[in-house]
Amino acid sequence: MTQPSQKPPIRLKMRIGEIEFEIECQEDQLQSAVDRILSTVTEKLKQAPLSITERAAAPPRAETCKGVIQKLWEEGWFAMPKTLSEVHSEMAKRGFHYDRTAVAHALIDLVKEGILTRDGKPRRYQYAQKRPPP
Repeated sequence: MTQPSQKPPIRLKMRIGEIEFEIECQEDQLQSAVDRILSTVTEKLKQAPLSITERAAAPPRAETCKGVIQKLWEEGWFAMPKTLSEVHSEMAKRGFHYDRTAVAHALIDLVKEGILTRDGKPRRYQYAQKRPPP
């Protein structure tokens, strides 16, 4: 008795987002294999949609030191006088890590622009809003 000649397996590469699959099977098994993979990937994405979309939703922030301090002023953060150290720490808490001298220069610029006021002695200045934010 002769066996029917078996066809060589089919190879299929598939990419879904950042996930890549490679399937090797007989022609009659291909449809069910692809369906199983697609349903599995779809189910995983439903369970954890943030993993891929989170990266797209959070673009890198490119903000100037002065811009970050102005946002603090707009939020009313300077309603009470703050030291250079307090400003520097608050910026770091929010994810902005600037050199202390850059923060000091930005504060001086905002004093010159009339947004903030500065009281005290050198190395112990306190910065407060000169006028309330709009």
